[in-house]
Amino acid sequence: MTTNRTDVPSSFDERTTLLTMLDYTRKTAIAKCAGISEENARKALLPGSPLMTVSGVISHLRWVEYSWIQSRLLGHADEGPWTEEDPDREFHYRLDLPISEVLADYEALAREHDALIAGWDLDMPAVERMRDGTEFNLRWILHHLVEENARHNGHLDILRELLDGTTGD
Repeated sequence: MTTNRTDVPSSFDERTTLLTMLDYTRKTAIAKCAGISEENARKALLPGSPLMTVSGVISHLRWVEYSWIQSRLLGHADEGPWTEEDPDREFHYRLDLPISEVLADYEALAREHDALIAGWDLDMPAVERMRDGTEFNLRWILHHLVEENARHNGHLDILRELLDGTTGD
């Protein structure tokens, strides 16, 4: 995935707009990692969020997308890194990997999911239900992933500015 990104869809139908925004927020997260040192990618700065690192946020985004598409939508076994003892493990279990590998893994999963959902109806129901029993569908999941990515892109903005002064859009 290149970091050339746009939030302007090729057409303004719901599906194209939604997938464009998902792609844009993914590529924004990747762009926010450009030029970061290995040391800074692993450095936690926020006392209230000791697991919040640039590398950890990218890992989290990868595993959140995996969870919503693979486990909740499709009903596949949850193979995420989290455990009952460490429910936020995806933020820190791969901090020894180079940031380039964490980014490559995120990009590969994004491409895999793009290929999977290309022909799926947005009304495709998820196998899993919400905690309260409410059904949800692919449309809701894609909206949720855009929201999740956008929120964490804000965290990446703050971390980069604190780490090395890098700012951007």
